[in-house]
Amino acid sequence: MRILQLSDPHLLADPRGICRHVQPCRQLALCLTAALAPRSLPLPDLLLLSGDLCQDESWGGYRNLTELLSCHVVPRGIPLVLLPGNHDHPQLLRASCQGLAGIAPCVVSHGGWQLLSLDSHCAGRRSGRIAGRQLRWLEQRLEQSSDPCVVCLHHPPLSIGDPRMDRIRLERPEPLLRLLNRQPRVKAVLCGHIHQAWSGRLPGPGRIPLYGCPSSLAQFGPVQPGVQTERPGWRWLEGSSNGQLTTSVERLQHSADGEKARFAAPEGI
Repeated sequence: MRILQLSDPHLLADPRGICRHVQPCRQLALCLTAALAPRSLPLPDLLLLSGDLCQDESWGGYRNLTELLSCHVVPRGIPLVLLPGNHDHPQLLRASCQGLAGIAPCVVSHGGWQLLSLDSHCAGRRSGRIAGRQLRWLEQRLEQSSDPCVVCLHHPPLSIGDPRMDRIRLERPEPLLRLLNRQPRVKAVLCGHIHQAWSGRLPGPGRIPLYGCPSSLAQFGPVQPGVQTERPGWRWLEGSSNGQLTTSVERLQHSADGEKARFAAPEGI
């Protein structure tokens, strides 16, 4: 299973609107164009957008999202999974994108792997929560198959070393961590929210890798060395037939005409 993860586009109802000094719709379009550009590597088997999809939580913002995905992704036949973040309106997200994409919580299987997505949105809060009902759903899904899997959610379930982000991470993550550590088939956890490439391991006997993703909009100051900050990017993950998982990060870079539309050398984080 080959996964392309993009995150935190923060779209607006105005397709030319500005957020953090750039146009979110244009930035996401450029990232999709670059990541899916023809090259020697195959297209992804799945595209994951890991939350904070719509900064103003508007119907117009989600309409812009569906138009971008319908233009860049759907014609290629790539399945989509969308996660709600703290900058999202889950009901509008479902109303606009149901039928176009899987919306967390959901499961996608491909090539002997599974992606299990969680909804950590908590109304009125910037931090996230996973309710008991969703934990029971995850436990059931984990017990229904022996295939290796990746679990994804918007909010990181541990501190990353940035006090600003650590205050708004997943609240009360211990039940989720205990559940994941009981399942040897969980090979990694993916998150958005932190606007930077980041890698670590969950506490517990499983030592499960956790990977953060750059934003397609703007980057926060990195807490790990060797991470670029000036350019949007995305993460690739590939699960092999022997249950091993590899990952890398790519970035946009300026082309000769000033448009950001090519991919830079991957970062191994």
